[in-house]
Order: sequence, then C-alpha cells, then structure tokens
Amino acid sequence: MAYDPFAATAERQGALGRINAGVKLGATFALTLGLLLTQDWVTSLTVLCLELLTLRLLGLSPLALLGRFWPVLFGALLSGWSTSLLAEKTGSTLLHFGPLWVSTGSAAVGIALMLRGLAMLLPGIFLIATTDPTDIADSLAQSLKLPARFVLGALAALRLVGLMMAEWNTLGQARRARGLGSQDTLWLRARTLGGQTFALLVQAIRRGSRLATTMEARGFGPGPRTWARVPSYRWADLWFALGTLGLLVCGYLLAAYTGNLTWVWQ
Repeated sequence: MAYDPFAATAERQGALGRINAGVKLGATFALTLGLLLTQDWVTSLTVLCLELLTLRLLGLSPLALLGRFWPVLFGALLSGWSTSLLAEKTGSTLLHFGPLWVSTGSAAVGIALMLRGLAMLLPGIFLIATTDPTDIADSLAQSLKLPARFVLGALAALRLVGLMMAEWNTLGQARRARGLGSQDTLWLRARTLGGQTFALLVQAIRRGSRLATTMEARGFGPGPRTWARVPSYRWADLWFALGTLGLLVCGYLLAAYTGNLTWVWQ
C-alpha cells in the first residue's frame, strides 16, 4: 500500500496536532520568508540545526520525516549541486571535468542554497505531518477570511496528494508487468520514466475535472457557507509562534556576530 502523508498519525493526534493549524501555517510562512531574505550559509545552518534539535526535543525523528518526503529532500540537494555548476566561478577549482566546473566560490553558493532549502523544507514537513488538511482549511476560511471556493479547492488538492502517490505506484507496477522499465540502458529508463510522468499528469487532469464537477453538484460552489468546526486558540499556540520566530532570530544574531549575515539585496 502506498504511503499517504495525510493519513492519521500519532503526531497529528498528540499535543503537536492540537496546536492551531493557522498558527503553524503562519509560523512556517514567517520562517520561510525570513530565510529567503538572507543568502549566507551561517543563518541557514543555524536555523537548520535548531530545527533538528527542536524536532528531536518534541519527540519527532527528523530523519524519519525527511525519509517520508524523500523526493522533496532530493530536490533540495539537487538544487545545491546545480547551483554549484551554474554560479560564478571564483576562488580555486575543486572539480573541472568537461562542462562540469565547480570552484570554491560556486560551491559555497551551492551549499548555502542547499542549507537554506533544507531549513525551509523541515517546517513544511512538520506542518504536513502534524496537521489535518481540514484544520488548515478551517483556519484559512474562518481566521484569514479567504474565499470558500479557494479554500475547498486547496483542501481537495491536499487530499489528493496521497492518491496521486498511489497512482504513481500503480502505473509503475503496470509498466513493469508489461516489461517496461527493466531495460539496462539509462536512456530507455529515462524514456520510461517520462512516459509514466506524462500518464500521471493525464490522470491528475482527468481526476481534477471529475472532482470539480462533483463538488459543484454537491453545493461546493460560490455562496455563503457554514462550518462544522471553529478554530480555537490557546497559550500553546502563542508559545509555538514565538519559539519559531526565536529560531530565525538566533540565526540572524549568530550570522551577524560572525560577520556573515548577508541579505539578498546586498
């Protein structure tokens, strides 16, 4: 059975799951925005280490969370490598093989981007692992007063993430049963992967069209709505928001103390 990242988990049912979804979403957005404003590696590394320590103190395993969302983790690591190849070459050469050229300066830029990506990735994974999508939709609609049609569409999209993962596994098994994807050459494997990706895209578009029609038929269109659950706020929500901002402030202070704090406009 394919893993559904939005299935009920112990994290979602425990104390972390009872923190207001809107507060977690806002704290994640603030932390991400704060990291995007900097481009030095000290801030990103400090925030990343504090995130790992905080998750561990909260009883969560950071490695397990990253393992459950390995495609996103792979994308963050790949972004650092590609940036090292494309960034301006300064300093001494570390690797030069044909078009592959990495210098100390470009490697520093790539590592900084990779660390920042990982630091922004962990809060999002924490949000998904400890929050029910319905709670996020309730907070968006009732606390932020976003249009109900947009909120319900976002909720449907979140619910379909696990289904798309199951569809991907099914498509892969069907292709292997027909003898596809077992070739030894890298080119044929790439072609098979491209065909499977296109098939998943077609399935997603068809499923999205059917879901939109079904939701319209059941009254999920424009107009006034009532909500079954009302978001509540507690002191724990305030402490969570302050603690999240504290991680970012610690990163800024340490980077400034070491003389490495660099903003994106500098």
